[in-house]
Amino acid sequence: MLLKITNGCVAFGTNIVLSGIDFEINKGEKIALVGRNGSGKTTLLKLMIGEYELTKLDNGEDSSIIKSGNPTIGYLRQVTFEDETVTLEDEVKKAYKELIDIENRMEKLLRELESDPNDKTLIKYSELQERYKLLDGYEYKKEYEMAIKQFGFTGEEKIKPLSDFSGGQRTKIAFIKLLLSKPDILLLDEPTNHLDIDAIEWLEEYLKTYKNAVVIVSHDREFLDKIVSSVYEIERGKIKKYSGNYSAFAVKKRIDWEVQQKEYIAQQREIARLSGLVDRFRYKASKAAMAQSKLKQIERMDIVEAPEAADTKSFHAGFEPEYQSVKLVLSARDLIIGYDEPLSSITVKIMRGDKVGIIGGNGLGKSTFVKTIMGKIPALGGTFSVGERVKIGYFDQQMAQYKSGKSVLDEYWDEFPQLTQTEVRSALGAFLFTQDDVFKPVNALSGGEKVRLELCKILQRRPNFLILDEPTNHMDIIGKETLEKMLQNYMGTLLFVAHDRYFIKQIASSILVFEENDVTYYPYGYEFYLEQAAKKSTEEKDNAVKEKREKKSYTTPAKEKARREARLKKLEALLAECDEKITKLKAELESEDVISDYIRLTELQAELFEQEELSLEYLEEWDSLSTDF
Repeated sequence: MLLKITNGCVAFGTNIVLSGIDFEINKGEKIALVGRNGSGKTTLLKLMIGEYELTKLDNGEDSSIIKSGNPTIGYLRQVTFEDETVTLEDEVKKAYKELIDIENRMEKLLRELESDPNDKTLIKYSELQERYKLLDGYEYKKEYEMAIKQFGFTGEEKIKPLSDFSGGQRTKIAFIKLLLSKPDILLLDEPTNHLDIDAIEWLEEYLKTYKNAVVIVSHDREFLDKIVSSVYEIERGKIKKYSGNYSAFAVKKRIDWEVQQKEYIAQQREIARLSGLVDRFRYKASKAAMAQSKLKQIERMDIVEAPEAADTKSFHAGFEPEYQSVKLVLSARDLIIGYDEPLSSITVKIMRGDKVGIIGGNGLGKSTFVKTIMGKIPALGGTFSVGERVKIGYFDQQMAQYKSGKSVLDEYWDEFPQLTQTEVRSALGAFLFTQDDVFKPVNALSGGEKVRLELCKILQRRPNFLILDEPTNHMDIIGKETLEKMLQNYMGTLLFVAHDRYFIKQIASSILVFEENDVTYYPYGYEFYLEQAAKKSTEEKDNAVKEKREKKSYTTPAKEKARREARLKKLEALLAECDEKITKLKAELESEDVISDYIRLTELQAELFEQEELSLEYLEEWDSLSTDF
């Protein structure tokens, strides 16, 4: 056990956010923390890092947070850097403070050995070297290089100062640093927001092999399915644990509810039957004992509570387009998009009723394409056209970042002055702006509330062509499911940018993939795209192998066999050579002359490590060739 909360309660004034919380994190455990927006997930994370404290219970019951072994806890707070002149690479390398400290100490000891060779210093150096190897010191540079690359930063950006990066980029840098610091408990609050699919998939693989504990707050269902082994759900201030990933949790929750409902109904029927007997025979002397027995039977029952209905409250987004568009909705031919420099060239036709998902890495032109279509930025070349009778509804994340001081009611009514107050209140109510919520200032709304307000305005216009750029950001799972159903039933045409793979699978009938200098259209949805991408990858590997084989002179099975036999003999000779060198190097390392010669010692240790790695490569190839015979 690393951390345990028992009977935890958090209240702000009279508002109880969490109560009766029992939560435990064990070493290496991967936990999902799920619930509606505003349910208290982030509050629980902040409780764990000490930003919030437990509220003292009025009933005198004990509550506690216990940490075993003083575990380090990593949590991405508001992004600030001590020194913004530091480069991206140097900032990320701070995650390896101990390793870099060891490197500096080893370098200092080497300098000391230059001027004064002695056994004491040499022993210190050897101890540090062992610690360095234990911490994978020879691999950490590859690790941070890969992380920087997967999060979309180029080699040129690595050496830029932090002050040159945008707010979103700075958040990514802080996130990379947090991941690579490898705390005992890693707390991640919506880690996939603003990451492209490649980065999400890299993060999945990283977290799956992460040796320490992870707690993830996320509404990305597929991401959770790939990583977690247990799920804690917060609902109505209470928390409950489920074993398995998110999909297993969803099934188990439904089954538990159904079982409890059946048990409750059965028990209520039994109580009614027994109570009827008691009422019937209570005043008959001959039956009084029996009536009393039935009454005690009721009293001894463990009462099954009626299950609470799941909190599925969401907005109502169903609507029909005002009128139908022409068959060809959007056509682009050799359309070159970009700002100062071209990003991509696109040729595509979108027909009425198509639901096209746009995916690809950040910075490759997905949003730029959408903005070009909307006339927000000019095309750099090529042509595009929008069909007749096409009425566009456009959602952009930036459009939902309201700064208005107006109330929700006024913000909406000012845009649709022809509507009555009843019609305005009804439209807003469908998107969960009810009662006093409509009087909230727009700039005080949460991210999810601003998204709902913008969608409410878009759908009021009843467009037949929806263009949505990351509409699910800030939405909880219930909200995503509601939007999924709406878009599945939508009778118009849809073009949307998304990084949520589950959402894409549910909606897209075709996929437009943005890659480096290439945009490809896949007509049959996300699963088809994955199949084709896997097929393409396999073909590329096979072609590479084929080309390699074609370069060789061996064309017949007999010649191929001879080639393999020759290679096996060569490998056996190389392995023997490596073994001989390793033996000599180990013997030389133990000699008294070398022990006192720190420079030669370092050289020999590096050479030994290289020979051992080379021997392993030869052995793996030999094993592969031997197996194929």
